[in-house]
Amino acid sequence: MSLQQANQPIIVRVVEQPVHETTISDVVFGSIGLVGVLLVSAALLGLLLGLSLIAIKRLRARDGLDAKGDADSLRVTPTS
Repeated sequence: MSLQQANQPIIVRVVEQPVHETTISDVVFGSIGLVGVLLVSAALLGLLLGLSLIAIKRLRARDGLDAKGDADSLRVTPTS
């Protein structure tokens, strides 16, 4: 009797989890979030670059490394 029970096949049925459907609102909210992150990171990087350029210019002017201190200023003189 034990040999006959060992020969019977075992059937396993795999039940898949339900798939979450992506709706248009999921796509819109995801894209708004991505754009927000990109805008904030671009603003922070721009601020960091601007502050570093200002700091470098002030340090060069303070140390006297810039031979012409007003080399970057725009002078508009009327021509006669």
